[in-house]
Amino acid sequence: MRNGGVAGLAAVAALGLVLVQAPAASAQMTARSLADRAEIEDLLARYYWNFGGGGASFASFYAPDAEMVLGPKSYKGAAAIEGMYKAVPADAPQRKSFSLNILPTNILIRVRGDTATAQLVFTEVVVDTQGDAPRILTQGREFDHLVKLKGRWLISKRQIMGSNGKPDDWPK
Repeated sequence: MRNGGVAGLAAVAALGLVLVQAPAASAQMTARSLADRAEIEDLLARYYWNFGGGGASFASFYAPDAEMVLGPKSYKGAAAIEGMYKAVPADAPQRKSFSLNILPTNILIRVRGDTATAQLVFTEVVVDTQGDAPRILTQGREFDHLVKLKGRWLISKRQIMGSNGKPDDWPK
């Protein structure tokens, strides 16, 4: 089972319980949309696992023409996004720490056919040296647009923001 697969199965089971308790909501959710939501959760879990040494290329999570907006800077195309990650200085806390874990929480996913949106809160936790207590490095919000290409969910636009607010173009 892929990393995050257990989380995806748990999400499907939890949503199944919600559907049993709320018949009106079940009219809007299909088996396909539930499977898509689980696949998107798995994509996000694998993406964040990658920061802790998962080894996958960050570009593999993005559509070829994707965009990443990080503060005032924008990176267009999977190769530019991969280059942005590789350019993080060696002395950055995320790189020089003993361990880095990024915890995605409060995940909200909306699937609309072959497109979707996901928003979440992320918390970066580092352990500076082995045996140290973990500490929070930063926390923020992420807003993703996703697209299903050749049966696989990919990020088409990711916007990282501070701890409050949302992008002007974010759907209501």
